[in-house]
Amino acid sequence: MKHLILITGGGRGIGAATARLAAARGYAVCVNYRTNQAAADEVVAGIQAAGGTAVAVGADISSEPDVMRLFETVDARLGRLTALVNNAGILERQTRVEDIDAARIDRVFATNVRGAFLCAREAVRRLSTKHGGAGGAIVNVSSRAAQLGAPGEYVDYAASKAALDALTIGLAREVAGEGIRVNGVRAGIIDTGIHADGGEPNRVDRLGPTLPMQRGGEAIEVARAILWLLSEEASYSTGTFIDVAGGR
Repeated sequence: MKHLILITGGGRGIGAATARLAAARGYAVCVNYRTNQAAADEVVAGIQAAGGTAVAVGADISSEPDVMRLFETVDARLGRLTALVNNAGILERQTRVEDIDAARIDRVFATNVRGAFLCAREAVRRLSTKHGGAGGAIVNVSSRAAQLGAPGEYVDYAASKAALDALTIGLAREVAGEGIRVNGVRAGIIDTGIHADGGEPNRVDRLGPTLPMQRGGEAIEVARAILWLLSEEASYSTGTFIDVAGGR
């Protein structure tokens, strides 16, 4: 049976790097996107040009109907799911907690927490031996901010990733006996477009030299950790994390 992976937020950054690497390792890939169809289509076209199988599916993972449609589309177009990467995540402009309003908190947690829960739920319903599945693996893409707090920048984002870490641990223990492994990758200062979303496109240039490895990371370096956790090489690992953060 060919491995089939669904990657949320797969059109750019870590998600896109993971999609390309997964395809190179033999996975059929669903590249989920919310608004940037052109970027997702570009990832899919590259995979197909290299002889792989991929589709792009638009869905806002903060919406329960969208998540259900996303998974049903994967079922219909690609077949039996074997792996989920909960990668989609958002942050907003750098600010202090005293300037964060409820609407911003709701937006960040809707995608980063509710979306991850909904996608994990649908994956478990397909993967769990309790539901007739053949098992599989889930990797949640978290952040070192979950442990460091991101003071003065993104405390709300950090808190959402801490919630994702709790989901990782709890779900891993819940479904370990049902053939599903659940692990997390905590990314550090990685060179992707998400920093521009926070209002500082050159954040990696500023912070990279201050890290123990004296540089920011690349998306492919996070993707390699994700693919290892999904692989049989990590067959006895669940409820655990890899920090890809240059020693930060």
